[in-house]
Amino acid sequence: MSAIKLINIVGARPQIIKASAISRAIRLHFADRINEITIHTGQHYDKEMSAVFFDELEIHKPDYNLEVGSASHGRQISMMIIGIEEILTKEKPDCVLLYGDTNSTLAGAVAAAKLQFPIVHIEAGLRSFNKKMPEELNRIVSDHSSTLLFAPTNAAFKNLIREGFRPENSPPYTLDNPKIYLTGDIMYDNSLFFASLAEKKKKGFLRELDIDRDNFILTTIHRDINTDNIQRLQTILTTLKSLAEKYSIKFVMPLHPRTISSLKINLDKVYKELVSFDLIKIVPPVSFLEMTLLEKTAKIIITDSGGVQKESHFFKKPCIVLRKETEWIELVNNGTTVLVDADEDKIRNEFERIMADQSDFSYPTFYGDGRTAEFILNEVLMMFE
Repeated sequence: MSAIKLINIVGARPQIIKASAISRAIRLHFADRINEITIHTGQHYDKEMSAVFFDELEIHKPDYNLEVGSASHGRQISMMIIGIEEILTKEKPDCVLLYGDTNSTLAGAVAAAKLQFPIVHIEAGLRSFNKKMPEELNRIVSDHSSTLLFAPTNAAFKNLIREGFRPENSPPYTLDNPKIYLTGDIMYDNSLFFASLAEKKKKGFLRELDIDRDNFILTTIHRDINTDNIQRLQTILTTLKSLAEKYSIKFVMPLHPRTISSLKINLDKVYKELVSFDLIKIVPPVSFLEMTLLEKTAKIIITDSGGVQKESHFFKKPCIVLRKETEWIELVNNGTTVLVDADEDKIRNEFERIMADQSDFSYPTFYGDGRTAEFILNEVLMMFE
């Protein structure tokens, strides 16, 4: 069999990192059987997305960058569809790989499905069951436009079955006869790889922040439900400040620029109090390797990020989630991740519970064996045998 042509579509730094697991597996195991092309839509501008970023993380650089940038959902998605369609028409890939649930994922799904290129959706089946979240709509449309769907967890796999996907389908697989798989998570592959890389390349980072391993709280806040709602943001931050005082433990907060802007404009007094408080360390957004090291060495992680929730499990850290719901329900059912929304009492109670005793916490292998990317690529190749 001659080599197949595979196109990755990504739109933000987290997706490029996810795609790096696929790139690494191709380089190590399938270099003679798969030719890889990557389209970056430019959905999110990120100053970290320089040549240094790709070199440091040993990641395949995008072959195309649409440089779409920020815009309303409709305008952004339409520009992506146009750009992706032109490239797919030119390159004529054997299949298109999509990751997660961004607008880039949705645009890739629409463009590829309309042109009848088989879609492979990685992180299929995830559901928050809240269709007010744009990511939820993106997930659903992308799943129902795909030929091969790789669900990272048992819960995600069951979601697909509830929506009518049949695990008993036989090849040949098509858009009308898709195949669903229960796999691990490629971000577990990455966490194993990048944690080792972070320890080598970021040895002095914790010392620069003046924090000790397993003796600080990592906090990230970036979702607009928290950054744009001033009451929620104030409740979260003032509660965390009081917990830092009570337990005399440092909180490290790599805050999103949107969060900083919202604080300065709407909660300037709170922001100044946080900056001047020696147990709160507000820092600019950190690199991926730095974030990996912080996750690996924190005592507890507090976040509204879906990805960070998973990574907390990879590194065996309890996680407090500043949302009402999560896509990763197996973590909540496991008891090591708790949903507190922006409720002061819930934040305080769960933090104090975790600080009091973590001896009964366990971290089952929900997310595979660290070789998920290799499994996915084997299944993709089988579609063309």
